[in-house]
Amino acid sequence: MTSSAQTAVPTDSRLHPSPLTLPVVPALNGRLLVGLLGVLLAVLLAGFNEHVTEIGLNDIRGQMGIGHDEGTWVIALFEACNISAMAFAPWFAVTFSVRRLTIAMTATVGILGALAPFMPDLACLLILRCVQGFASGALPPMLMTVALRFLPPPIKIYGLGAYALTATFGPNLATPLTGFWFEYVGWQFLFWQIVPLCVVTIICVAWGLPQDPMRLERFRRFDWFGLMTGLPGICCLVIALQQGDRLDWFRSPVITHLTCVGVFLFAVFIVNEWHHSLPFFRIQLLKQRNIADALLTLFGVLVLSVVTVSVPSHYLTAVKSYRPIQTTPFSLLIAIPQLLALPLVAAICNIRRIDCRHVLMAGLGLMGLSYWLGTWICADWVRDNFYPIALLTVFAQPMVIIPVLMLATMGLGPIDGPFISGMVNMTKGMASAVAAGLLDALFRRREQYHSSMLLDHMGHIQFSLPPFDAVRQSLFDPHLVDPGSVNSAAMSLFHREVGMQSLILACADIYVVMIGVCTLLIGLNLVLPSRVYPPRAAAPLSRQS
Repeated sequence: MTSSAQTAVPTDSRLHPSPLTLPVVPALNGRLLVGLLGVLLAVLLAGFNEHVTEIGLNDIRGQMGIGHDEGTWVIALFEACNISAMAFAPWFAVTFSVRRLTIAMTATVGILGALAPFMPDLACLLILRCVQGFASGALPPMLMTVALRFLPPPIKIYGLGAYALTATFGPNLATPLTGFWFEYVGWQFLFWQIVPLCVVTIICVAWGLPQDPMRLERFRRFDWFGLMTGLPGICCLVIALQQGDRLDWFRSPVITHLTCVGVFLFAVFIVNEWHHSLPFFRIQLLKQRNIADALLTLFGVLVLSVVTVSVPSHYLTAVKSYRPIQTTPFSLLIAIPQLLALPLVAAICNIRRIDCRHVLMAGLGLMGLSYWLGTWICADWVRDNFYPIALLTVFAQPMVIIPVLMLATMGLGPIDGPFISGMVNMTKGMASAVAAGLLDALFRRREQYHSSMLLDHMGHIQFSLPPFDAVRQSLFDPHLVDPGSVNSAAMSLFHREVGMQSLILACADIYVVMIGVCTLLIGLNLVLPSRVYPPRAAAPLSRQS
């Protein structure tokens, strides 16, 4: 057995009412490394399947003849199933083994991806995406589980850096992939892109990961009540967040009912998990300050990461009429350097003298600085003006994600790996859903506010401006066949300009809000977490706070 299993910290019997004996961990070798890379690839392809189809939804709708409102359900139902699966997958991984579950879920994602373009109607596509969402959501928890279990202490932080790729590299690579497949290959490859990746993943995992025995006796204490409350509760909340802005939030009975039912069921689920002998979540872990801080910070940071990509993309699409292929350089500038930045930050955090909390707060400061640069946005900005924001993000995101994962995982024993994996991935999924709903609401509210203010200001100063009729008669009328069309054209141009300026001001407002979020997260990490050390170094006798 490796030192990672031998040095497991003692656990409180109250937190572990049903101890789980893990199988012997093999030494890290080339074969096991291939298996771990296969799990990493599985998580990345699950992210590509989610984000590429979301970004390319307009093109998919056009090709499949789906309306706008109906198309939103393709994303909403997939996200609901995807996020809910993250909560329950670690339990099934322990029961059936990580190897079996990863292979089965990867094969399901690939087969359904190959069939998706041939769906005859919307109902069939929605059912397919729901099942594919469950399969995709089961994959991300596997990466953290195997990283905590199989990697020896000297390189365990690098495993956390590999997991961080799923939050930094994968989402930012989705836009270039969307543009490439649709513009140069075919819209079907928005679904088919994952098929070859699935084949490679299954081969790597089947050959590289050790096969644990099945533990079907765990079904004797299966948490049926938790599944029946947690699964629909999470789905209701995610659908409410995804559809809230389109249906005008709580003015819609659908959103009101989904939110009330979701909050009630999820609250019952949490209470049940606290008392169950074999839970999906070990809620008692939140008593530890570092885990509570890590989950709160991770939630906020992932919301910030969504804003980092979404606001420039929304601006360039709405104001400059960019296609996904034209925003590719911005996304690649964030995604590709992560392959170097993440190992570099992991190496820094692996040094005993360096406090990961300081790295975390420095990363939050860089993110705040990038958003401050974004507040200068104006109608003259093009893609190149967002490059300084992207360069700061390249270093800021790894400096935040890796310390957060250290705070969440260092000091836990191998038995806690599946539980913390489910909680971290559940937080990651909910952060994406909240970010989507929050951005939609902020964009709409702030655009409406600025549009009203601009039109009100125009009404106050209209009599101070030169009469438009006099200008028209002297400059335009002699050159037009129908001089009366100038008035309607001028009004259309005026409203378009007001709409464009309102959106630009809304983007600046969102950046200001994100600066406030960075400030709150820095304040939280100044007081809540205690220091953790790299796993290869023994913690000192006197614990520093």
